[in-house]
Amino acid sequence: MRDQKNDPVSGLADLVASRLCHDLVNPLGAIGNGVELLEMTGKADGPEVELIRDAVRAGEARIRMFRLAFGGADPSQITSLREATTVVDGYFKQSRIAAVWMADGDRSRQETKMALLMLLCAEAALPMGGSLRIGPDPSGNWQLEATGPRLNIDENLWELLRSGAAREGRVLRPSDAQFPVLLRAAQALGSTVNYFAEAESFRMSTS
Repeated sequence: MRDQKNDPVSGLADLVASRLCHDLVNPLGAIGNGVELLEMTGKADGPEVELIRDAVRAGEARIRMFRLAFGGADPSQITSLREATTVVDGYFKQSRIAAVWMADGDRSRQETKMALLMLLCAEAALPMGGSLRIGPDPSGNWQLEATGPRLNIDENLWELLRSGAAREGRVLRPSDAQFPVLLRAAQALGSTVNYFAEAESFRMSTS
């Protein structure tokens, strides 16, 4: 695996993700503003407009999540508690997963990035919905607890977090992007990611 701290390819990928999220959120916001203007003039009413409004809100929430999770994270940057909570609440608002951000206070952008990626990995294991809780323990290591029916832990994929590569024959898909990015984000902080699954629950932690 490449040296993550001096990897120009990884740095470029972060910049591309940040740029895409930054540029896409503006037109979505414009659509939302347009709907509000129509409502003010009394020209917007009915389920069609409500559908547009919900789609815009969901799109904005996903872009905010992806900007923090996949975008650049400079060691000097800080993410406020309010922003992190808003991003998590917005992303999972229309899903079957109830997620709670348990951290207290502001956190470094790098820490926030890693924690959000842990949530995205955990989301992949809860196809039927469930609950997620994540926050740092007193020693500063992040702990995630998840519960839900019919957990889907693809060991061939999750092995990547332990060994740095998916098991032979497991081809990574776009929907799996959070796994290698989480590994890289943890390495940037000098951490490793561990996980343990049971019947209807599993835990993730950093050390």
